[in-house]
Amino acid sequence: MKWAFTHSPTFPPTPFHKPFAHLSSNNGLCPRRGGPKRIPASSKLNGAGGDDDPLVQSAVAAATLRYQETMRPDPLFVDPYVSCMVPSNTQMNMAQSRHCHCLATKFIDEKLLKAMGGISSPRQVVLLTDGMDTRPYRLHWPNSTVIYDVSPERVYSEATRKLKDIGACIPRSCLLIHVPAETFDIQQELRRRGFNGARPSLWAIQGLPLMTLTSLEDVLCVISSLSIEETLLFGELPSWLADTAFGMKVSGHGVRRAIFAKSNQKEWINKLFLGQGFHADVIEYEALARSLREEPWDGDPDSILFAAEHLRFSDDQVENWRREFHRIEEDGDEEGFEEL
Repeated sequence: MKWAFTHSPTFPPTPFHKPFAHLSSNNGLCPRRGGPKRIPASSKLNGAGGDDDPLVQSAVAAATLRYQETMRPDPLFVDPYVSCMVPSNTQMNMAQSRHCHCLATKFIDEKLLKAMGGISSPRQVVLLTDGMDTRPYRLHWPNSTVIYDVSPERVYSEATRKLKDIGACIPRSCLLIHVPAETFDIQQELRRRGFNGARPSLWAIQGLPLMTLTSLEDVLCVISSLSIEETLLFGELPSWLADTAFGMKVSGHGVRRAIFAKSNQKEWINKLFLGQGFHADVIEYEALARSLREEPWDGDPDSILFAAEHLRFSDDQVENWRREFHRIEEDGDEEGFEEL
C-alpha cells in the first residue's frame, strides 16, 4: 500500500488524475497497519519534471493563486518568493472573492505561528506539501525551529533552485530538512533526519499529492505514530475524497446538494480522523471569509479545510515508557534477590 500521487486539491484534473484508482502493491504499509510507509517512485510518472509533469503543473497552479493573492491591493498574505515559480505571463485575478486555496493558506499560516508562540511550544514542524511551499522562507519561525518538508523530490528540487537564484533563505537559527515523498519508509526517514517522536511537534498538510482514500489513511497513520498527545494538525484536503467515501450520487446544484455535501464531509472527516487518534473540526470557508471580513468564495469549494488534535501517545512515547517500566521491574527483582 502506497501514498499515491495526484494533483493538489483545488484544481481541475489533468489526464493523470485518477482519484478512484487503487494500487495493488502491498509494499510500504504504514507502521500501525503492517509495515513501513512509502510513496511511489517518480519513475511511475511521465516526464522528468518538465511542463508536462502533472505534479509540477499542479504545484505551479497553486503557486499562481498565491502569487495573484500577493499582488492584490489588500492581500490576505504576502509571499515575496512565489513569483519565481509562476509563468511570467500570469494574469492577475481581481475577483472580489478570495479563492478557497488562499483562504486555507491564510488559515494554516496563522494557526502554525500561533501554535509556535509559547516558550514550550513545538520546535519540530512537518509540512506535507506539493514541493513549492514557501512557508519555510516567508514565515517568522522561532529560534531553533526544525522544519521538515515532505514533498515530491523533483518538484522540490526545482523550486529550491529557483528560490536560491533569488536569494531566498530561512532564518539562520532554524533548519530546513527535505524528506522526499518517494522515500520507502517516511517514518523511519524522519527519525533518521532527527525527528523525535517523544517531543512536541506541529503538522500541516496542503498540496501533498494524494490519489486514494487509502493513501490519506496511511498519511494520517504515520502522523499519528510520530505525534505525542495534543499534537496539532492543520490542513486542506481534496473534497472528492469525501465524495468517494460516501459514494455521493446527488445530482444537480443548489442549496440542497451543498448541505448534503457539507454534512457528508463533516461526518467523513470526524470518522476518518478519529480512527487514527485525532479529533478534527471542519472549517467552513464562508465562516472563515466572514471572520477575515472578506466576501465568501463564490464557487463550490473543492477542498476541505480542517484543524485536528491528536488524542493518543506516539509510538516513541509508548516505547520509552515500556523500557522504563521494564527497567523498574528489573531493579525491583534485583533488590528482592539481595534481601533473600
